[in-house]
Amino acid sequence: MEFTTLNNGIQMPLEGFGVFQVPDPAVCKQAVLDAIASGYRLIDTAAAYMNEEAVGAAIRECGVPREELFITTKVWVQDNSYDGVKTAFNDSLNKLGLDYLDLYLIHQPIGDYYGAWRAMEELYKAGKIRAIGVCNFYPDRLADLCLHSEIVPAVDQVECHPFFQQKDALRNAKEFGVALEAWGPFAEGGHGIFTHPVLTAIGEKYGKSAAQVALRWNVQRGVVVIPKSVHKNRMEQNFDIWDFTLSDAEMEKIAALDVGHSEIIDHFSPATVKMLSGWKIHE
Repeated sequence: MEFTTLNNGIQMPLEGFGVFQVPDPAVCKQAVLDAIASGYRLIDTAAAYMNEEAVGAAIRECGVPREELFITTKVWVQDNSYDGVKTAFNDSLNKLGLDYLDLYLIHQPIGDYYGAWRAMEELYKAGKIRAIGVCNFYPDRLADLCLHSEIVPAVDQVECHPFFQQKDALRNAKEFGVALEAWGPFAEGGHGIFTHPVLTAIGEKYGKSAAQVALRWNVQRGVVVIPKSVHKNRMEQNFDIWDFTLSDAEMEKIAALDVGHSEIIDHFSPATVKMLSGWKIHE
């Protein structure tokens, strides 16, 4: 495992395990236990995933000391306000059964996310969170928050894979000292990523799969990846990316796959904002 150093000096694993779309408590708990047993130490969840309790149960049973784990969760749009974060943070901490978080993120730049950020800054200063950051903040939103906040986000988690490479977002994040983290590193299976001829051909040279090449490409750019699977053999394969290095020519071949936009969600659409704003996770 390799690490990236966040802008406050904290070490964050370059690869973690995500639990988006794993709402079943038993399945989620077992998946996290399997992931930790496979070597993962970064676990990424969110209030909106409705599985924080299952993640917490796995953390308690995994046998790995808490200080060796890097636990991330996120505040949902519904709670994007100063007071909302104070309540939502405690709810997440209680569901996870933890005394502190390693990373707390604003899930979407919608609503009073500036009020939310001020509350997160206070929680960070109080030692409740080791690092604070954002999710789905495209370059303009990230720049605005960085320029008008006391504490610059440590992380920005965005969709990022060979077909949507987020070159502008990566360049902008580096300018502000923010680490980029990739959700959907497999494009949610789009573009035939698992059998894509370019990725497969590169992988054959190293005895690796197209999926492993896609993950390796991102971490070589300094982007943190959080692949998801409920199958232990896939988890182990996804984690087995540290014994090879892609050449500059191979990185360039993958760079040519970029279509320059998301085919999963349009964050710039008013319809998306309406949909996300109407998604309630509690009364």
